[in-house]
Amino acid sequence: MSSKTFNNIPLSVLDLAPVLEGSTPKESFQNSVKLAQNVEKLGFNRYWMAEHHNIPGIASSATPVLIGHIAGATNTMRVGSGGVMLPNHSSLIVAEQFGTLESMYPDRIDLGLGRAPGTDQQTVFAIRGKLDQHPEDYPRQVEELEDYFAGTAAVQSVPGEGLNVPIWLLGSSGFSAKMAAQKGLPYSFASHFAPDNTVAALDLYRTYFTPSEALAEPHAMIGVNVIAADTEEEARYLNTTQQQQVLNMHRGQPGKLQPPIENPDEAFSQMDKAIIEQSSNSPYTVIGTKETVRKKLEELLESTGADEMIINSSIYDIDARIHSYEIVSELMD
Repeated sequence: MSSKTFNNIPLSVLDLAPVLEGSTPKESFQNSVKLAQNVEKLGFNRYWMAEHHNIPGIASSATPVLIGHIAGATNTMRVGSGGVMLPNHSSLIVAEQFGTLESMYPDRIDLGLGRAPGTDQQTVFAIRGKLDQHPEDYPRQVEELEDYFAGTAAVQSVPGEGLNVPIWLLGSSGFSAKMAAQKGLPYSFASHFAPDNTVAALDLYRTYFTPSEALAEPHAMIGVNVIAADTEEEARYLNTTQQQQVLNMHRGQPGKLQPPIENPDEAFSQMDKAIIEQSSNSPYTVIGTKETVRKKLEELLESTGADEMIINSSIYDIDARIHSYEIVSELMD
């Protein structure tokens, strides 16, 4: 039985800088700044940006640049990557980028690492110039990155060397869970889109965890999709944006974030509804009022024993999105 409550675990924010239908990436970045400044006032712990490529509705491809933009527009909140897809990059370049960020915003930068490409195979080739990846490449890259920060690499990372940039491993399977455990690093599981593997991966992480200089005890964060509103009806209405997003991804046609629709029963076919129902059955997707959200998140705390939650909210209107986080923040009071 977990004794954790919202009074003793941090809540954080995941932002993909969504590009809204009818808008541009420039407006997405303005919305991200507005959201970050508001959630900092609300007491959220960290604000992470996620690397994706070749997706018209996600503008967070140049993740370190955006992290600097958000850190410069806020004051105390931790800002970082959720994550940088390390196989897309040179470990030295990542060390230099995040060493630069840490030098500019001391004790505020997180480096979350993923091993998935964050895109399709054609774009992988455009990024890396190759498609094949050896299973040992990612662990080797992580070790290289640690060596650059520790100053034990043959090449110096300037800036970067000697700086304390917390490294997190991110994942949606047991591979990163076990690797994070063996290295004694904090771990974030992508339960918001891979719910079925969550508990098993967290158990694996805690079972194999070895204390390190970075971390004395395991620290596991889970991702949750939350759409909160003042009424259940409003929350369901706002959720039609996320439902359209799910359908477009299922069809292989990712696009910009769509406005909510008034009559989903008429707009969605029976097949659409079946796809939506399957995705919405996840306990890591929570839609409703403050009390509904409280109940569902408390159940997740109980079942996972998470040390932290990072919340993604796919809401079209930026003010409604901010209000959703306001409602969630009231759980921390």
